Amino acid sequence: MLNQYDVQTKCLVALDSIIFGFDGEVLKILLVKRGIEETATTWSLMGGWLRPDEDLEVAASRILTELTGLQNIYLEQLYAFGTPDRDKISRTVSIVYFALINVLDYDEQVSDSFEARWFSLDDLPTLLFDHGDMIRMGIGKLRYKAAQHPIGFELLPEKFTIPQLQKLYEAIFNTTFDKRNFSRKFLSTGLLKKLNEKQRGHSKKGAYYYQVDTDKYHSQFNSFLNFAKV
Repeated sequence: MLNQYDVQTKCLVALDSIIFGFDGEVLKILLVKRGIEETATTWSLMGGWLRPDEDLEVAASRILTELTGLQNIYLEQLYAFGTPDRDKISRTVSIVYFALINVLDYDEQVSDSFEARWFSLDDLPTLLFDHGDMIRMGIGKLRYKAAQHPIGFELLPEKFTIPQLQKLYEAIFNTTFDKRNFSRKFLSTGLLKKLNEKQRGHSKKGAYYYQVDTDKYHSQFNSFLNFAKV
């Protein structure tokens, strides 16, 4: 019976991460050149190889930390890509994850050992293998999750204004929301704590800062309002 294992074709397993970031205005993806790109103008997702003794989640977190220095961030498995000819060098299956970070918080932590750059979703370069398909699927999954769960907060700094929050959700869904309805519906969730501090320099009155109530964030994660209907 064990002979059945010996005659099977060996297959490499890669872990690739779609790292979404928000700079306060635009939703972006972090891309790199890691030595396997086909041409000088080709970019790829953050990625690496699964080790024999690793769980998939552990490997994805390890690779992300090694390449960017990022730890304890939102990371979720997206899909497995395994068409036979996706990698012309060797039969490889890629397990894809998506991660959510705040660009301004982590921009300085990206490793200097390889070339890395943030790209707007509207201005993506030539991508390696099927990484374009991965990103398109990742955007769809991000929109679905953001409509059903409060994961959008993972893309924001610790304190933020309602206008900043609205800009984020407009960037995620590529649409425009009514200001009053957006504010009313988000405040009705009870997830936000208003601070006694205002953002200065953007208007005469200034907008109040808010923080996420972390206890409610975790307890209400699966009962979030549907922002597709804002």
